[in-house]
Amino acid sequence: MSLRPRTFDAVLFDLDGTLVDSLSDIAASVNHVLGELGHPILDLDTIRGHVGDGARSLVERCLPAGVGPAAVDEALVRYQARYRSHLVVHTRPFDGVVPLLGALRSEGVRLAVVTNKPEAPARALVAQLFADGTFELVIGEGPARPKKPSPAPALFAASALGAAPSRTAFVGDSAVDVETGRAAGMTAIGVAWGLRPRSELVAAGAALVAEDVGMLGRHLGLP
Repeated sequence: MSLRPRTFDAVLFDLDGTLVDSLSDIAASVNHVLGELGHPILDLDTIRGHVGDGARSLVERCLPAGVGPAAVDEALVRYQARYRSHLVVHTRPFDGVVPLLGALRSEGVRLAVVTNKPEAPARALVAQLFADGTFELVIGEGPARPKKPSPAPALFAASALGAAPSRTAFVGDSAVDVETGRAAGMTAIGVAWGLRPRSELVAAGAALVAEDVGMLGRHLGLP
């Protein structure tokens, strides 16, 4: 472990669009369900714009306008079942992410995932794509907690890791992530390779925006 002072004691990461490129698998499951239900399928960029606020919001936004709550419920159940069984077809960590996480851990930085993805698939995806022990905590969408941009899940994660918010970075690819980090009193760092444009991160007030994984490492205090 380095003897240099750490910039952060903990780093909380968003998942989709930040750590992993999962859009193709998400979109395939959405379009599978839309096709089953007789609705028009959507292009990748349209679905990209609907990801980030949890599974129900994703499904609701992808269905045609005017569809009622019962139809959303049915589509959500179908989507969750399809996605669970096709979770890691094309999904992979972004290039450089795995070494970055290893370098942070070697510096003694504690890591967690805080995502609006439902918790069961979030945990399953992390377990399949990252080595055991990489993340001490994976927090996803669930009935007992608010979603981002509420600071509650981020504050819970920092507390569980024993890190003060002022010594914690929140890293994500959307305004939702930036707003979460700022509301929690953390350093909000955006990544420009994800599902949202750089301009959205800047407008949301990101303290820093990383253009690539190497730059993110430097923002997080790695040499």
